[in-house]
Formats: sequence, C-alpha cells, structure tokens
Amino acid sequence: MLQFFIAVDVTVVNIALPSIGAEYGVGGHSLTWVVIGYTITGGGLLMLGGRLGDLVGRRRTLLAGTTLFGAASLLAGLAPSFQVLVVARLLQGAGEAVALPAAMATIVLLFPEGRRRSRALSVWAAVASCGLVLGFALSGIITAYLGWRWIFLISVPFIVVVVVAALLLVPADRSVPRGQVRLDLPGSFLLTAGPLLFVYAVVEVGEPGANPWLILGALAGAVAAAAGFVRVESRSQNPLVPMAFFADRSRVRANLTTMVLSGALSTSFLLFTFYLQDRLGIGPLGAGLTMLPLAVALIAASMLVPHLLELWGARVCVMIGLACAAGAMVAVAVVTVLGGGAAWLLPAMLLIAAGMGFGLVGLQYIAVSGTTDEDAGIASGVQRAADQLGGATGVAVYVGIGFAPTLHAGDPFLVAAVLAIAGLVVGAVVIGRSPAPVKADA
Repeated sequence: MLQFFIAVDVTVVNIALPSIGAEYGVGGHSLTWVVIGYTITGGGLLMLGGRLGDLVGRRRTLLAGTTLFGAASLLAGLAPSFQVLVVARLLQGAGEAVALPAAMATIVLLFPEGRRRSRALSVWAAVASCGLVLGFALSGIITAYLGWRWIFLISVPFIVVVVVAALLLVPADRSVPRGQVRLDLPGSFLLTAGPLLFVYAVVEVGEPGANPWLILGALAGAVAAAAGFVRVESRSQNPLVPMAFFADRSRVRANLTTMVLSGALSTSFLLFTFYLQDRLGIGPLGAGLTMLPLAVALIAASMLVPHLLELWGARVCVMIGLACAAGAMVAVAVVTVLGGGAAWLLPAMLLIAAGMGFGLVGLQYIAVSGTTDEDAGIASGVQRAADQLGGATGVAVYVGIGFAPTLHAGDPFLVAAVLAIAGLVVGAVVIGRSPAPVKADA
C-alpha cells in the first residue's frame, strides 16, 4: 500500500497542475518544480535512506519515513501558499527516500533468491507501475469532482494503516549500540544537488530569454557536485555508496540501464497526457481515464513476467522490456506525426506496459542479487535512486529539449521520442555487456 501511494504521488500532480497554478496564480515554469523537486529530492536521498535502514534498523526507518510522508501529504493538501506546497512536496520526497529502501530491503531479506523473490519483486514492481499510471486517472477524477487538494489528502488515512501494519507485522530491529549510527550527510547533499542543478540547466536552456551564464553556472555546479560526491565517498568512513559496490559490474550496469529505461517510461507518460490534452483537446478527466488500459495491461504483465523471468533469465527479460519501450516511442512518434485519435495510442500504451513489466522487474532482480543483511538496504536504495533520478533526468532532457522551440523547429513529440529511443539503445548496449546471464532459478 505504501509503495502504491508513493508511486501515485510521482504522477498524480501532472493533470492537476493547471488547477494548482490557477489557485496560486503561478505560471507553468514554476509549477514544474512541484513535480521535479519531489522526484529529485526523493531520488537523491534514497541512498541515505538505504544506509539509514542498514544502520538503525529497517522497521524503525520504515516507520519514520512513512510517518514523514503522511505528514507531508497532509501539509500539501492544506498548503496556504505555493511556497508551502513546494516545501511539502520536498518533504514527501524525503519521506519516500527513507521509507522505500527499508520496505524493499525487507522484501529482499524475507524472500530468498529464486522463484519466491522474483514473484515478490514482480508484485512490488506491478504495484509501483500501476500506482504511476493510476496517478493520472485518479488525478483527473479527484480534481474534477473534489478539487486538487484531495489528491494529497486522500492518501493520509491509508498511510496511517501502513504505519499500524508495520508496527504489527514487520519484525522488530536488533538494538543498535550507541555511537554506531553515522551517516554521510555531505554525500547525500551532493547527490541531491548535482541532479537538481543539471535538471535546472536543461529546463532553462529551452526558455526564451534564458540567461546563458546562469545555465553554465548550473551545469558547472552539477559537474562539481558529481566530482565532489566521488571524492567524499572515496574518503568517508561511512559512505552512502561504498566503492566496493561498484566492483559488481552486473549491479552497476543494471542501475545505469534502470536510469535510461525509467527516463523513457516517465517521458511516455507526459507525451500521452500532452497529446491527449494539448493536441486532441481532451479534458483532465478524459485524459486520465484514457490511460486506464495501460494500468490493466500492467496487471497482466505482472502475472506473466515472474514465470518468464524464471524461464529466460533476468537479462533476456530486460532486453525485451527495452525493445518494447523503444517500440512504444516509435508508435508515439507515428501517431503524433499522422495526427491520430486517442485510440491510436493504445498500441503504445500496451508496449509501455510490457516495457515496465519486463524491464523493471528484470533490472530490480539483477540489482539486488547476491545481497546480504549488511548491504541489502544500500543495494535497494541505489536501485530506487537510479529509477527516480533517471525518470526525472530523462523527462528534463527528452521533454525539455523536445518541447523547446528555441532549440529546434521539429515536432516536439517526434524529437522527444527519438531522444528516448537513443537512450534505450544505450541501455541495451550497457546491460547486454553484463558479465554473465542472470536467471531466477527456483
């Protein structure tokens, strides 16, 4: 349930953004930070959350993160100003960062490698995927009938249920000796600041009259943050990501591929909603309901993928997922160029469902394979961070460049789709060179 509502909150604000802007008198440029700020803050702090779970206990971390997420959701729903709403979204991202790695690590450790873990991770991925897609539909329905504030308030009672369930069902943590809880706060700051500065620069470069020095400064800051992160991690006694983590080439390649796949998937959601609302003139409610077939297809994929993961192996499933996602982007490009109706997007939606079902489950399995009680949290945190940051960065690059008339004169949907396909090809090359095939053997 927690995974579902966290996934919903990644996308639920998209269709509601015009209503939020109208109430606060805020333009589109500022409104984008309601989405990007949440995703990058959550992704940048996920590894801190994973490390926190390893150090102080996963049950404690799960409870703390879930409580923070629920409180921030309440604050977002009651926000008296746009600034308070942005702060609430940042806090929601922080709550997600603390809670999700603990929840995923608990699943990894409760289910041994093989059939049971592959099925558990498939359910996890299916819940996340359905939450992402249903966020659009729920946003349209809730915004139309209850008002945009309820897209945040409606999750609060369910979060309370999650807290109670965690108290009753999750095993208690072992005691932590005093003085052993040490966190890499500088590394966390740099990991969050780097992507945030990069995304800011990419978004600004497409704005008319943008200050080039400000853009160059943001890019320089992003590079400096990345270099600083590597330096801090290599010297820290308690790094967010121990350098030994990068010795496992399969995990590294899986996380890099997760970034490009998530970027393409997140981009597809926006392309669907932009095309339905801006090109076809369908309202928020209609646009959200039009995407329901995607959610149904994801449920079907979640039932099929575990069996194929055991039969074919994780890497083969990942390649199928990447190919399906690329096919979806081709379909989107064709539909937008030819000017097809809403029904024309159905093949693209089905391919996206297959891409998410096959690709993300396979990548998650590779990314957490071989973990132990000592490093399950950090492996889960890195994988989720790659997913979150990859999605935010992909949207900034593909959509930011595609819909920037100052950079090119091409069709924005076509340009964004081509860029996403190029990223997926890179991902296929990266994961295809993994040292050995990975199978979810029984």
